[in-house]
Amino acid sequence: MTGQLFISLLNPGIGLAFAAAFFLMWLQRRERYIAYAAGAYLATAIAFLFQDVVPAMPMELQRLPANIGFLATGALFAAAIIGRYGLPIPWRAMAIVAALSTAVFTWFLLAQPSIPARIYAISVGAGAIALMVVRALWPIERPHLIDRVLFWIAALSAANLLIRPVVILTFSGGFDDYVGFQQSLYWTTVQFSQAMVSILAAISLMVAVAIDMLAELRAEADGDPLSGLFNRRGFEAKAAAMLRRCADEARPVSLLIADLDRFKSINDTHGHAVGDAIIAAFGALARTASPAETIAGRIGGEEFALLLPGSGVESARQLAEAIRTGLQAACADRIPATLCPTASIGLVAGAPGDGLSRLLRDADQALYEAKRAGRNRVRAFAPAPVLPVATSA
Repeated sequence: MTGQLFISLLNPGIGLAFAAAFFLMWLQRRERYIAYAAGAYLATAIAFLFQDVVPAMPMELQRLPANIGFLATGALFAAAIIGRYGLPIPWRAMAIVAALSTAVFTWFLLAQPSIPARIYAISVGAGAIALMVVRALWPIERPHLIDRVLFWIAALSAANLLIRPVVILTFSGGFDDYVGFQQSLYWTTVQFSQAMVSILAAISLMVAVAIDMLAELRAEADGDPLSGLFNRRGFEAKAAAMLRRCADEARPVSLLIADLDRFKSINDTHGHAVGDAIIAAFGALARTASPAETIAGRIGGEEFALLLPGSGVESARQLAEAIRTGLQAACADRIPATLCPTASIGLVAGAPGDGLSRLLRDADQALYEAKRAGRNRVRAFAPAPVLPVATSA
């Protein structure tokens, strides 16, 4: 194998390897953005094969599918990155850019042959598509390092496509034919810069897929599928971390414990399907009624806990009353019309530094008071008064 042939097969080999890897990942996870990534690397492999390996066609027509493949690579990879964040994919804008770029390329291929003009036509089109990724990701929060890496890879790709051709063609001049083009500094930089960007992009997106899979597994391990809240383990882990954060920031915190009244009787009389519907409705109500930072979990069969960072006793009481009074409406159309589920709620306002076990114990005591007072009500924890110590005369 000659050195030139090895270089010509470098990018197709990288593309096919990563296309196969992403396809195998897609078989495991079935996320559409992973399929887009597989398609992007397959497109780049086919494009480089047409560009460097396929025998020449009349009027150099093999260049047309090759460069359409390069544009398809950019569009599919943009769809993969944007799709990972659940953002709208700008298919129409990418199609318009690709069509215009292809039209200009075709003109300078058939009507007024010019290799530099064709380079600019495809580079500007692919660079514009890469900038769509930068624009889509710019306003969103990037909590993980890999999110920032994906953003900067898109920015690097755009700069590589838009700036490199201008710089190199300005200093090295144009090309009289494709023999000179394929032996030029420009095409050498294309081969190696594209290989490096492809490898960086693929590895970064694979790491992102792995992070998503781990997050999904963690959510399954810590979540309660029926209520849509955390299970007890997940709640305790998240609540403990939040309490430490609140202590560091000297923020108040409150905790609610809610218990569905006479739940065993409901299951015995109406069946477990009705009981499950009430639990699901309570979970949905807790999610929609609570502030954004609330950590909510189902910590027992019919018992729930909500940790409210930054909330004092009055705001916690207002939320508890909203949940208590809203339960019946939340269950509408899910349970028999004659059934009126209720909940008793105990709450406690903690101070910075209070541990989760103490808050749970005090809120549970308040819940007991709500049950003892007749159920379907809210009670706040009140510490027992400290009696003075009697002294002898």
